[in-house]
Amino acid sequence: MAEITAALVKDLREKTGVGMMDCKKALVETNGEIEAAVDWLRAKGLSKAAKKADRATAEGIVAIAIDGGQGAVIELNSETDFVARNADFQKAAGDFAKLALKASNHESLLEAAHGGSKVSDTVTNLIATIGENITLRRSASVKVGQGVVAAYVHSKVDGADNLGRIAVLVALESTGDKGTLESFGKKVAMHIASAAPLALSEGEIAADRVEREKAVLSEQIKEDPKAQGKPQQVLDKMLEGRMRKFFEESVLLKQAFVLNPDQTVEAAVADAAKAAGAPVAVKGFVRFAVGEGVEKKTSDFAAEVAAMTKKDD
Repeated sequence: MAEITAALVKDLREKTGVGMMDCKKALVETNGEIEAAVDWLRAKGLSKAAKKADRATAEGIVAIAIDGGQGAVIELNSETDFVARNADFQKAAGDFAKLALKASNHESLLEAAHGGSKVSDTVTNLIATIGENITLRRSASVKVGQGVVAAYVHSKVDGADNLGRIAVLVALESTGDKGTLESFGKKVAMHIASAAPLALSEGEIAADRVEREKAVLSEQIKEDPKAQGKPQQVLDKMLEGRMRKFFEESVLLKQAFVLNPDQTVEAAVADAAKAAGAPVAVKGFVRFAVGEGVEKKTSDFAAEVAAMTKKDD
């Protein structure tokens, strides 16, 4: 049996938002395996860990750059929101986004020339100048041959349309009217910012992610009073229905369009094609939100551990 340390309990709590005692129980049940404990809590209906990015609290900024049929987005993290408002910090983020347009991957962006040195050196210099830990955490890009790359930035920095808290790029392939495509593309980008899809299509969701969801939903069905005593074929149908809902909520083209919930994004794309006068295809998208998956330390953790220890006694 693995030792269930306070640090392990803390880690699970930050990932799931579930109380200390339930986190400890989950770890005991799963022999200290964090990911298995997350699934155990979800199966028991105690966690919304699949949406943990909504609770991310790391500070910083996301920045975009667009050049014709290509767009890039980067995330520059800081320890505090105060630093994220620093003019030098914001300028660096904008510069890095432009350089990301030409970088083949994140590693090459860090090695790209900037200010007489490398991007990674610029980040180091920012740390020395500002006095706070700073990380160029990630970058991504989308590209289209014919069509447009549209963007949406949420919680923009004053006076800077390319900087904000959430940034989305979406690539639309089409030979249709460019103005129509740009207008629709921004609407799709706004939808993505709000709905946070996992992928463009079912096939693009990693197989292990799908299997993990099936396992969690299967456990939930076992716990469901309505499923008790039902034959296996009924249980299979219940699982099929819940997986269908998972895909409808997770796949961009299957999601209800935020600007018109009566139709799916796929249907909205078909309408846009009619308006543009040519077929339209969503070729890709990227969505960055500041601090996704990064949690700050819980200030009252010591008190919670003390309380948990007393209960154990």
